Amino acid sequence: MATVDEYGHIDIVDRKKDMIISEGENISSIEVEGALYEHPAVLEAAVIAVPHEKWGETPHAFVVVRPGHTVSEEELIAFSREKLAHFKAITGVTFVDELPKTASGKIQKVHLHRQYWDSIGKTGRYVN
Repeated sequence: MATVDEYGHIDIVDRKKDMIISEGENISSIEVEGALYEHPAVLEAAVIAVPHEKWGETPHAFVVVRPGHTVSEEELIAFSREKLAHFKAITGVTFVDELPKTASGKIQKVHLHRQYWDSIGKTGRYVN
């Protein structure tokens, strides 16, 4: 998905399948990841949609912490609220040692979806 400004410049927003819909608002996972990368303790981050009873979906982050740093889930949630509109802020964090990647280095979000759903003991939509 992309946007085009008045000068014809194209900005890639996100993949349609990675878009998070919360309270009827579209949230780009790439935008949320970009905000998390501004935190000094975040080495890598990937954001996926997770279900929410009231809002439909909310952003959930998988984070690899930079060596020698520490950060809590609460700290990253508060940090994302400072950087983003409230409805775009992450609502949870899963800390991981590494993110699953393809041979070319692309993060495989389908594996993160499976990991999340498995962690809550349910089955959900796995994005391919």
